[in-house]
Amino acid sequence: MSDEQSLQELVKEKSAEPGQAAPDILAEEGGVEPTPIEQLAEQLVAATRKAEENWDKFIRTQAEMENLRRRSEKELQNAHKYALEKFAKELLLVVDSLELGIQAAVGDSPEVVKLREGSELTLKQFCAVLEKFNIRPVDPLGQKFNPELHQAMAMEPSTSAEPNTIVKVFQKGYMLNDRLLRPAMVVIAQAAAEQPRVDEKA
Repeated sequence: MSDEQSLQELVKEKSAEPGQAAPDILAEEGGVEPTPIEQLAEQLVAATRKAEENWDKFIRTQAEMENLRRRSEKELQNAHKYALEKFAKELLLVVDSLELGIQAAVGDSPEVVKLREGSELTLKQFCAVLEKFNIRPVDPLGQKFNPELHQAMAMEPSTSAEPNTIVKVFQKGYMLNDRLLRPAMVVIAQAAAEQPRVDEKA
């Protein structure tokens, strides 16, 4: 055996040692390891997918925070806008009493006149304070009945007013900004029943 043949056999033995597969065997079994470029490409795809997931989460979280901010602002505005609601309702009782006192103060005696003038001045000041805080009266005499603003206490036949028109106001209503504090208590006109004709006999 020549030296060249011995060298070739030695190379074959080394390549067949355990744990060392020949290059042609690896190719046949499909066990070729990916190249660094392929590994980087796979990592880039995975990183891009993760970035898109995180971006979607960020957008959703930002939208939720914006909705929460708007709700909080609206609730705060309403709290400022309607904070006087309970207090205003109590003040309306005082206004009602003053108005009833003025209506009852009839007569021409100096005492009654002074009492009426004082009550009217006090009522005027009260109304100015209410108006300053956007508390406005609902006095619907002569208007069409509106169930959102008025509370019907009775119906009254009338020939001078159209049906469903308010002919009497028992108690004025009030609004706080655009919210109803209390409805106006009213009497509504209804069509008067026609009187039956009586034929005159000769």
